[in-house]
Amino acid sequence: MERTVLRVSIFGLLLAFGTTQLKDDWEIYSFHVNSTVTSRYATTVIASRVVNRKDESQEIEFHVRIPKNAFITKFRMFMDGKAYDGVVKAKEEAQQQYTEAVSRGESAGIVSSVGRTLEEFKTSVTVAALKKVTFQLTYEELLKRKLGKYELQIHARPMQPVKDFKVDVHIREDAGVDFLHVKGGLSTGALADAVTKEIADKEASVHFYPTVEQQKTCDSCGEEGMNGDLIIVYDVNRNKSLGDIKTSSGYFLHHFAPSDLPSIPKNVVFLIDKSGSMHGKKIEQTRTALIHILNDMAEDDFFGLITFDNTVSYWKRELVQANSKNLQNAKEFARNIMAKGGTNINDALLDGSRMLNDNPRKGSASILILLTDGDPTSGVTDLERIQGNVMEAIQDKYPLYCLGFGFDVNFNFLEKLALQNNGVARRIYPDSDADLQLKGFYDEVAKPLLTDVTMVYNGGANLTQTNFSQYYNGSEIVVAGQIVDNNIENFVPRVVAISRNASIVFSETKRTPESTDDSNIQRVWAYLTVKQLLQKELQLSGAEKERMKNETLWLSLKYNFVTPLTSMVVTKPTTENTEVLNKPSEGSPGPGGMTPASRQFTRLGSISPKRGFVTSSYLLPRVDSPGGIPGLSGIPGLSGTPGLSGRSGIPGHARVHATYEVAARPMPDVAYDIQTTVNVVDHHKHFPGILATLKPVPFLIRFLLQAENQSLPLCFDIPGHIQLQLLRLPSAELSVNGALDDQGGFSKIVVHFSPNGIIDVGTNVVLILNDGKPVQRLRWVTEQEVVVAGSVTVIKRDKEVEITLGETRLIILLHRNAGEKYLWPVLRQQTSDDNAEGILAQKPVFYEEVLQPMSPKLKIKGQEISVSRSTAADSSFSPPQTQPCWLVPAESALQAELNDFIVFSL
Repeated sequence: MERTVLRVSIFGLLLAFGTTQLKDDWEIYSFHVNSTVTSRYATTVIASRVVNRKDESQEIEFHVRIPKNAFITKFRMFMDGKAYDGVVKAKEEAQQQYTEAVSRGESAGIVSSVGRTLEEFKTSVTVAALKKVTFQLTYEELLKRKLGKYELQIHARPMQPVKDFKVDVHIREDAGVDFLHVKGGLSTGALADAVTKEIADKEASVHFYPTVEQQKTCDSCGEEGMNGDLIIVYDVNRNKSLGDIKTSSGYFLHHFAPSDLPSIPKNVVFLIDKSGSMHGKKIEQTRTALIHILNDMAEDDFFGLITFDNTVSYWKRELVQANSKNLQNAKEFARNIMAKGGTNINDALLDGSRMLNDNPRKGSASILILLTDGDPTSGVTDLERIQGNVMEAIQDKYPLYCLGFGFDVNFNFLEKLALQNNGVARRIYPDSDADLQLKGFYDEVAKPLLTDVTMVYNGGANLTQTNFSQYYNGSEIVVAGQIVDNNIENFVPRVVAISRNASIVFSETKRTPESTDDSNIQRVWAYLTVKQLLQKELQLSGAEKERMKNETLWLSLKYNFVTPLTSMVVTKPTTENTEVLNKPSEGSPGPGGMTPASRQFTRLGSISPKRGFVTSSYLLPRVDSPGGIPGLSGIPGLSGTPGLSGRSGIPGHARVHATYEVAARPMPDVAYDIQTTVNVVDHHKHFPGILATLKPVPFLIRFLLQAENQSLPLCFDIPGHIQLQLLRLPSAELSVNGALDDQGGFSKIVVHFSPNGIIDVGTNVVLILNDGKPVQRLRWVTEQEVVVAGSVTVIKRDKEVEITLGETRLIILLHRNAGEKYLWPVLRQQTSDDNAEGILAQKPVFYEEVLQPMSPKLKIKGQEISVSRSTAADSSFSPPQTQPCWLVPAESALQAELNDFIVFSL
């Protein structure tokens, strides 16, 4: 029977290929959207039912446009009483299916475009004559507050009027809904009467039930029905200085957005690309936007203007006050900016940062804003070198915001550059409103209220980002994490920041965080963690990047998120194709002349049970012997012995390549990273089980322990992302704890001293507190500072903090690894205390070498231990120095269980 192709576009753009369908060939007889928003986390379900009116089968395509910020979490099709579910899998697995289909000559390769705020996914299915199909898609997103409001965007273009068309939005905010209104093309004209809304203290709802006639007569409607957006805009009440904190099942969620604070004066430098590619409308819109921005500057702001092509040009060589005379002269300069020449991004950024560095103002907030439309073509053009130069110039003192104009710009480069310097990157779309886009971005950062914001959670663990360089009016800081042992009584949140000239602490000691049964709190934590890991992964390279990708992939699979590392595999009825839906990313290039924001949607041929190969990774301690790794063949379900083939990038470890045949048993949980090629005996039965058991590789931090009687020290590994007891001296009432990171050391070290003193050392700021209140705030980028707090003396130098208490002297060094910062503690001097505990209290070890050339061993306290020769970076030096060592298990080096050194709160 002949099969025709029909395309039904739901929430999306219909791509015009294929023949026009007769009006009575098909019908969407039900189209429902239900969005539930709780604590700014929106879960949206789209359900559409379509009937094939023809007396022959035809293919019906389902198009969906969702917000860029969202993750698809579920897709399902119902046909003939059966459900066909999409499955989230690692992108590499989906790519293998794609490759197999192409090699068989089957169809593949449909591209879906990405718009300014939405991205498109689509799938299709063959529907028999006079039969029905139901499509159901779910996606989740955390709404972001901008300019004092949240926006939930819904886009609809069903390609025909629908009799049963409903959009229901339900909002639940325990803080209370402050205001609610609806905008967008679907709320104009005749459709305005189809919108109803209700607000009742903590709840609000919006209903959109347009009739068939209303769907034809709105501003953007016609015989093909609606085409436009419905945008729900709201904000919550803000009565508490510490913000809203909710807990549930061992997780917490904190929304922090104080508003009743004075604005901090700005020092802002604009770097404007005037290269030849900016000629025409781009430079005209840039001039217009710059003049509007200058009109809105406050008189206590200071600013600078720098333009660049092959060379750098100044309006003034120093910051000037935003008074009426200077603003008038600056606007005249802006009107005369002409486009020509190349693009010297490096010199422009260095000169802009120098202008800010040379004109510091106490009680102000500095901002550097770059606008460019292309790659660097003059001066320094090596991207990594530019990134290093800029980081060295800025040194975490202020954020860099990068605006990429159009689609010729290397957006990945701009995004990495911004993230490395505490900023964000934004694409400016080359449309008629580009000047408004530029002005809109500036409005978001126009009023800084706080700088050096540190979110502190005693009793919290596995936190999302907690340090923020600046907080702006109308925005919001969101942090999620776990509560140690689910002990809410010991969970104490507070926020430390700078407001104008003074340190300020937000805390509510008498308030217990609200406990709810909201299961979304854990999902918000996972959502934020995945988003931030993807940002970190962008900044890394080599083994660090791979480890970060593994961790992100594991979380994405666990929570069923379609991310840039995963794909939704849509399995359809027998004889149908399998399709793979991929999550786009803003910076990837687009094929075939489409915009760089375009992404690939892959259609695969059906996959029959057959023998195939799959690749997976594990990491094993390096063994320098030709015989492979003994005992590995004993892993259940695997046979074969791998050999070594090169280093993994982590000292003392090797990446191992092996081929295994999977028997009738699924692969076990393995906590290593072995590069393997697996021969799948029964694809359908065993292949999913293999991918489901992969776990992220724990990043290992290597420690050194000096030997008492030998020149070669011991080294041992401790997994990252745990908290350790570094030192405890009962006689001095001193304790030191640290949180391991994934950069090679510690992200935070906290010193407790009598009676109620705390020194909180982070990679950006050092806080000295007494009774929970800040006494002093020290930044790494400032000159040497000395603080005396009771019996403790703190000396902050360029790259180290020295803490002295009696005879005990502790040095905390600041290091950089692949652009990321980490801390390392060094105990230079210690009072004699037989009861001293912790990693730093370990005394030099006495060991003997047992002569066995093929398998070296050491004897420690009478026990023989298998070891391997390795190296370790000694971070007690600045910069760290690599030295040889004997790699031993942590328990053997410490002569105790590792759990004895783990603490649950810093």
